[in-house]
Amino acid sequence: MKIITADTVPDMEITQTLGMVRGNVVRARFFGRDILAGLRMIVGGEIVEYTKLMAEAREQALDRMIKHAEGLGADAIVTTRFTTSMVMQGAAEILVTGTAVKLR
Repeated sequence: MKIITADTVPDMEITQTLGMVRGNVVRARFFGRDILAGLRMIVGGEIVEYTKLMAEAREQALDRMIKHAEGLGADAIVTTRFTTSMVMQGAAEILVTGTAVKLR
């Protein structure tokens, strides 16, 4: 499955647009990670616990979008975009959207 942020696929022709596909996940902070993150905030620097949490959430949302596109019989997903929003204190949603297409 090709995942493209542009609206075309290099050296390929889009023969059919199958529709919008999406994948999302809501992740909450974990108490143990909050303790480590709090310590890191005191000394400064990257909060790797949250970086890892968000990276895992993005991958899970991407996997869900790919499954959605595969269910439609897509060869690729174009115009792929990620968004993040706070759902509640300590929880964020990662949403990835795109357009499923057939290629030639």
